[in-house]
Amino acid sequence: MDLGFTEMQELLKNSAREFLEAECPEQLVRDMEEDDSGYSPALWSQMAEQGWQGLLIPEEHGGAGFDFLDFCVLVEEFGRALVPGPFMSSVLGGAVPILEGGSDDQKAQYLPGIASGDLIFTLAQTEPSARFDEEGIQASATVDGNNVTISGTKLFVPDANVADYMVVAARSGAGVTLAIVPTDQDGVTVNQLLTIARDKQCEVVLDGATGELLGADGGGWDILGPVMQKYAVAECAYMVGLAQMDFEISVDYAKERVQFGRPIGSFQAIQHKCADMVTDVDGSRFIMYKAAWSLNTDQDDAQMAVNMAKAWTSEATRRVVAHGQQIHGGIGFTKDYKIQLYYRRQKRAELAWGDSDHHRELVADQLGI
Repeated sequence: MDLGFTEMQELLKNSAREFLEAECPEQLVRDMEEDDSGYSPALWSQMAEQGWQGLLIPEEHGGAGFDFLDFCVLVEEFGRALVPGPFMSSVLGGAVPILEGGSDDQKAQYLPGIASGDLIFTLAQTEPSARFDEEGIQASATVDGNNVTISGTKLFVPDANVADYMVVAARSGAGVTLAIVPTDQDGVTVNQLLTIARDKQCEVVLDGATGELLGADGGGWDILGPVMQKYAVAECAYMVGLAQMDFEISVDYAKERVQFGRPIGSFQAIQHKCADMVTDVDGSRFIMYKAAWSLNTDQDDAQMAVNMAKAWTSEATRRVVAHGQQIHGGIGFTKDYKIQLYYRRQKRAELAWGDSDHHRELVADQLGI
């Protein structure tokens, strides 16, 4: 296992950082918190020109044909810049399920649009029970050939307010079934939720919504397995990026903030916090990339690696952003300072696809304890 970046990955990281520093400044992040859509169409188009929406999509469908490790390199930079918008929703919630279970016709129909940024997808899996297991899917599905009719409520659906299509998980007589559902129909009602990160999570009420079968009737859970694995690791990559930036901001502040006649960074208590922060950031980066490598190379223990990464990274990055707040003192809790942006988004990512307790339980189950 070699977790060092290849020349291509270094190029991807450096070019992404340069681009996002120029095109996704702090003010844009703040503006998108107040914007109903939650993303900038101009930035979205520029990202598509970079080929990012198509990073995981094969070249024959208009993508770049990169692998999941490359994708995590990019998502780490997204976390650093707090990029707003439906990027992970569209790629991981749309392209990956279609790649995993879609027919050749579905791949040809939808993947080029995702890669170009013309189509926005999201995944509607969780329900009011907030469970991530198979039993948590209780929305009803009626399958008639290639057509699916769905009724039920989906909760915490990211970016459903701007999505053109949703990959919806529901339960038919054969089991969990997936369908590609257009959002522009009478049977779909989308209500935005108010969240700590001001991201665009939604309640989606489906009342006889119609869609196209994705995969086999009853075969949806087999498709969702790889999707959930990649989504969890991508959230880890996002948290690593934001924790790294939170650490850098806090160190810079400790060098500049003068108290008792000297920078607060000269006090041992602050130095200890900074040392703990960098340890947690580096540990999170290692375990995240190990999980990404395990998925990329189809290791037998990939599921364990994913659960360990999400459990550790969720807690470690929480400690990082908490230290960042404490180093800033009371001023860090005001919206005038950008450190709070990282604190709030860490909390969102920590809970996404299961918190540390959820993933520790999955590790315990695999160990038989």
